[in-house]
Amino acid sequence: MVFSSLLFVFAFLTVCYAIYALLPGIKSRNVLLLVSSLIFYAWGGPSLLLLLLGMTFVCYLGGLLIEVRAAHKRLWLILTLVIALGLLAVFKYTGFVLTNVRALFGVPEVIPSIALPIGISFYTFQLISYVIDVYREEVAAQRKYWLLLLYASLFHQCIAGPIIRYRDVNGELLDRTVTREGMARGITRFASGLAKKAVLANGCAAMVSALIEKPEDLSRVSGGAILLAAVAYMLEIYLDFSAYSDMAIGMGEMVGFHYKENFNYPYVAHSVTDFWRRWHMSLSGFFRDYVYIPLGGNRVKLPRQILNLFAVWALTGLWHGASWNFVLWGLYYFLFLVIEKFVIRLKKEPSGFSRIPRTVYTLVVVLFGWMLFYFTDLSLLWTALKGIFLQNGNRFIDMTVKSQLLNNLFFLSVCILACTPIVPFLAKRFEKMRGSKALASRLAVSVYDIVTAVIPIGLLLLSVLALVGNSYNPFLYFRF
Repeated sequence: MVFSSLLFVFAFLTVCYAIYALLPGIKSRNVLLLVSSLIFYAWGGPSLLLLLLGMTFVCYLGGLLIEVRAAHKRLWLILTLVIALGLLAVFKYTGFVLTNVRALFGVPEVIPSIALPIGISFYTFQLISYVIDVYREEVAAQRKYWLLLLYASLFHQCIAGPIIRYRDVNGELLDRTVTREGMARGITRFASGLAKKAVLANGCAAMVSALIEKPEDLSRVSGGAILLAAVAYMLEIYLDFSAYSDMAIGMGEMVGFHYKENFNYPYVAHSVTDFWRRWHMSLSGFFRDYVYIPLGGNRVKLPRQILNLFAVWALTGLWHGASWNFVLWGLYYFLFLVIEKFVIRLKKEPSGFSRIPRTVYTLVVVLFGWMLFYFTDLSLLWTALKGIFLQNGNRFIDMTVKSQLLNNLFFLSVCILACTPIVPFLAKRFEKMRGSKALASRLAVSVYDIVTAVIPIGLLLLSVLALVGNSYNPFLYFRF
């Protein structure tokens, strides 16, 4: 079950939140959320629920031992992390490691097929952050296993992020308030995320499939088709991933949880460094606080700083998938970040028209980065790169490119608009006009209030039309 499905929206979520509203106290509501979350997770594979339960118990026990047996807390921390990360490695990276071992040494003959548990990367990192924060004495160890399980399994963010830290929600696990304003914001945020996924992201995915129908025939595809497909995929992956974060944040706010933002319009970044301050911020923050800074961060000499960055970005790439293209994708960004930090020293934020060249440079770097992310087969990546620069004996423009571009020109414009902060900017301007006594301002605000009330309904209807047409593609559901 994924967020962008009719079953989830009109059966699971609706029934769960209707019952939630009728329940009297926080404990009964938490029990409902826990049961609902376990059902939601088990929907993708009941046997894999045991792994979630077991890993949560290991971290629950580890947290208690760290706090109670403080004299040996470092030992308990290491043991807990070894078990948690070991389970992640077994389920996610066994096939990758054995495939490379067989390529080098010819053994083993048979590589076991291990099912990848849904969302294991997300809930593992959340539980690791909890254990480390208990070790650092930034939070108290949770005495009730079922509450830690609720934190780890909440269906809002269990399978697709953002990565929520325990210290950010531990107070709301036991004391939270649902307000009318919060409910309205949550519904609007969920509806916008659902439309972003069902209409925009899936439309971009359809464009990519239409432009590159058969990857094995990529050498015969025009350069313009490959480039347009790369742009469409660049839009798709942002709209898709940020849509899940929007829906998670919205669903959380509907029941009183306040999750931190995960994206801040990364495609308007003025450098690669700025891009990673805006993209998947919960993951970047995790690696910064739990890997980079403990390794020494910026407090060590230059060679060690570079080594620390190398470790962080190799792990970042590997976190996204068990394939060499993901590792290279992480190291690709490591290279640009080192150049910006230590070579050309891009620190000052540009303003005005001077920002445009820097943004264009960033978008070009990110575009080719997403090509590396997309092609798990590196030979196909090389073919695609040659194709863009017309080194496959191909043309740049053909009828496929012309028809796709003309048929989707308005659609692509909407997608690009959705990647910019123009809508929040306009909303803030209207909010500032509320105190104005001018007739024009009052009329504009009245129209704005009507539109904002109607938008969630319109977005939900638009999403339903797309979902009924079986256009949804749970991209992130299987990738992580």
